[in-house]
Amino acid sequence: MILGELLGEEARFDPRFATLPIAAISADSRTLKPGSLFVAMAGTRDDGLAHVAGALAAGAVAVMAERAPSPPLPPTIAFVQAANVRLALARAAARFHPRQPATVVAVTGTAGKTSVAYFTRQIWEALGLRAAYVGTLGVVAPGREVHGNLTTPDPVALHRMLDALAGAGVTHVALEASSHGLAQYRLDGVRFTAAAFTNLGRDHLDYHASMQAYLAAKLRLFAEVLDARATVVLPRGEPGRALPGVAEVLAIARARGLKTLEILASAASPLPPGGDLRAAIGMAGLAQALRFEPPIAGMRDVALPLTGIFQASNALVAAGLAIAAGGEPSAVVAALSGLKNVPGRLDLAGAKHGAGIFVDYAHKPEALDAAISALRPFVLDGGRLIVVFGAGGDRDAGKRVLMGRVAAERAELVVVTDDNPRSEVPGAIRAAILGGCPGAIEIGDRAAAIRWAIGELKHGDILLIAGKGHETGQIIGDRVLPFSDHDVVAAALAEGAP
Repeated sequence: MILGELLGEEARFDPRFATLPIAAISADSRTLKPGSLFVAMAGTRDDGLAHVAGALAAGAVAVMAERAPSPPLPPTIAFVQAANVRLALARAAARFHPRQPATVVAVTGTAGKTSVAYFTRQIWEALGLRAAYVGTLGVVAPGREVHGNLTTPDPVALHRMLDALAGAGVTHVALEASSHGLAQYRLDGVRFTAAAFTNLGRDHLDYHASMQAYLAAKLRLFAEVLDARATVVLPRGEPGRALPGVAEVLAIARARGLKTLEILASAASPLPPGGDLRAAIGMAGLAQALRFEPPIAGMRDVALPLTGIFQASNALVAAGLAIAAGGEPSAVVAALSGLKNVPGRLDLAGAKHGAGIFVDYAHKPEALDAAISALRPFVLDGGRLIVVFGAGGDRDAGKRVLMGRVAAERAELVVVTDDNPRSEVPGAIRAAILGGCPGAIEIGDRAAAIRWAIGELKHGDILLIAGKGHETGQIIGDRVLPFSDHDVVAAALAEGAP
């Protein structure tokens, strides 16, 4: 592709370079190959312009940035100036990798993104469509599963991935839209059919300056990224229980004239008014039963093989996305009965004396509260809900005491342990959590903490191990050590935890 075709109105350059061939695009000077456009972005710790010399040595033929490099570029190298270099990069990546699956939907919110996107892919698969998921768990597509560690990939990787998926015959993609990804314009250039918002709670305040800035990043999806033909899917709160962030999303949708599809999922009987897709939720052992009011094309009752009201809500938001993307409503609703749990999301990892042991990814106050609420109905009279959890290092420190308070208020027995301490002192993280639950047991070694909690289990109890979910490593310092909550549970049960 030539430079003139690659760039739009968001960038300016000397017209004599319009026919300059561009072989690749990268914002990482270490990955450049000859003939590349190097995009110099200012990050939190580094300025891309500091790597221009290395980029030129690697064969870059053009440099894009918000200001001119110093010293000036050689006369044979094109300089592209962009008012917003991140936005220009995303749009250039979309032009360089132009193919996208016909239907792409996004999910944003504090909690539930992974579940909603993962469930949406499963619904499409049940409808006989070639579908993929992109998010926290990596990429899941027909005949392909690649684990990753970024909720929203960088724009070049994302558009390259969408192009490859389209080339492999994938027609439907559900992806997670993180606040980081939206704030950094990674999703611009994606042609979305629909997008969903799940909820708003405290998270990522180590990156965003405030809750207002955090919400504003998520609102970009609806205010700027979606085009006018897209549909917005929203959960509807019950009377007196407004869901934070939903009103702001709804206001943007209405101001832009976007179509909306509102979900009402409630255990209340009769159902509160409102909502386009309405379902009453009832317990059915460790699973749930959905009753649609009014029935969907004659279908009223559906068995949902998932634990917890919040999982039912996530499944219904996924159904809303599938319907908004053109799915026949009765077929979409019927597919809910075949959903499989998302790895690490309220996974039943084992049992001792009939007491269930669940592993969940909850690592923020609202998510921990939701997981405890989902499991509370399964605690028998005289039983206890036991929670083992920690908090990640080098992340929002303010949520640690809040998580401690949630655990102290909602569980009968709390064990505070390590999560991924990263570069922080593990004991300092635990001390911050204990500020919210001073009566908790402190066991720093996570495996030892899990074993101790399993040893405490009696008939009627429920154990929740929160924070790491599907993860198979623990980050300590700059090392990732093999570690799985599931594996520790299995080993403890096999050996007979004391």
